[in-house]
Amino acid sequence: MASQRGKDMLLKFWDGGGAAYVTVAGLRTKRIGFNAQTVDITDSQSAGRWRELLAGAGIQRASVSASGIFKDAASDELVRAAFFAGAVTDCQLVIPDFGTIEGGFQIASLDYAGNHDGEVTFDIALESGSALTFGAA
Repeated sequence: MASQRGKDMLLKFWDGGGAAYVTVAGLRTKRIGFNAQTVDITDSQSAGRWRELLAGAGIQRASVSASGIFKDAASDELVRAAFFAGAVTDCQLVIPDFGTIEGGFQIASLDYAGNHDGEVTFDIALESGSALTFGAA
């Protein structure tokens, strides 16, 4: 993957009413992390007492974090409603020239902040709540 502009990475939520993905806010920072839990099956017969892992047995998950400003009342409401409903919402994370990660995510935290001489900002953290798919660009 060649160098990319961070601003081109998009976080989108499914808007059930409009039946389309909607870009969430003016995100200034975005991050996605993939993790896999391992299952240790080492025993006294393991070669040289080296750890052995059971392939394909652990839990996979993805975490997304982002911060920025809401672009309009509609995107603010979409995110806020998903949080208060505790819903697992279909989301997309678009990484230009790499691909699109899509699946269900639940909002783990939603924070609002602001200085007296600045705009209101928010921080959001999402955790995967279903199988994810990847579509190459």
